[in-house]
Amino acid sequence: MHRPIIPVGTSNFAEIRREGYYFIDKSDLIRELLETKGTKVTLITRPRRFGKTLAMRMLEEFFDIRKDNRDLFTGLSIMDDADLCEKWMNRYPTVFLSFKNVDGSNFTSAYAQLTSVMAELYKKHFYLLDHDKINVLDKEIFYKIAADRASLTDIKNSLLKLTQFMEIYHGKPVILLIDEYDVPLAKANEKGNYPEMLDAIKGIMQAIKDNDPLRSAVITGCLQIAKESIFTGTNNFVSDTISDSRLSQYFGFTQAEVDRLLADTGTTGHTAEIREWYDGYRFGKTGVYCPWDVMNHVQNLLMDPDSQAEIS
Repeated sequence: MHRPIIPVGTSNFAEIRREGYYFIDKSDLIRELLETKGTKVTLITRPRRFGKTLAMRMLEEFFDIRKDNRDLFTGLSIMDDADLCEKWMNRYPTVFLSFKNVDGSNFTSAYAQLTSVMAELYKKHFYLLDHDKINVLDKEIFYKIAADRASLTDIKNSLLKLTQFMEIYHGKPVILLIDEYDVPLAKANEKGNYPEMLDAIKGIMQAIKDNDPLRSAVITGCLQIAKESIFTGTNNFVSDTISDSRLSQYFGFTQAEVDRLLADTGTTGHTAEIREWYDGYRFGKTGVYCPWDVMNHVQNLLMDPDSQAEIS
């Protein structure tokens, strides 16, 4: 029997699909998000290692107008909806932004990481400068951000400006995907520079508030930060937390998915121990396993059937 390759240490959806790694199909998340009519911004909060980044990478590959990714989704359930795929797959300008690496011993070093993230994002979209409707002054700001020489004001406006540039270039509104939005704030809280970082992140997040070039946004994190009003004033805002049921099955493995994984890898003899060690989470009305722990343990079992379960 061909032994499945278990992807551990990567959340890159395209890599997993192209390399034929084992993948538990969560593509119906796309349909669930699109069928929630009138929702401009969706905030999804889940614990670490429950598949948030992989899901966001999947959304990026599905929507991004600069790609042709039908091959990545072949065989996945979303492809059963031909009309939806025809309307949405690789049809919209898409921004993927992750704040997972924004950290530092003080605000100066953490802010340097933040500006570097925005510089790299702008570099990925240098093609926008070819459009003659982007004026000289905006191009100058674009270059400053990409060169990591921007002012604090420019950084605060950077995501808003990028969506505006992209709508001008593509003639269509933008889908914005922000992963690990709360990491800079959590780290800043630990290091004692929370107010400064909050001010910077609130500025960047203005891109989701009353922004006409924005088609929709999905934001993920571990924390729901409401009291600081990051999301105040955001129209058509929906929050999905561990107590909600709408998206519960898309983050974490259900019992049926774990059973199928064990069957596919020939490790069904370890069902009881995996349930004992890694079951016990409940999102909304759905019982789930931590994907990171389950996949790591299954990989260890494939290499050594006598491996003992561990909690990461």
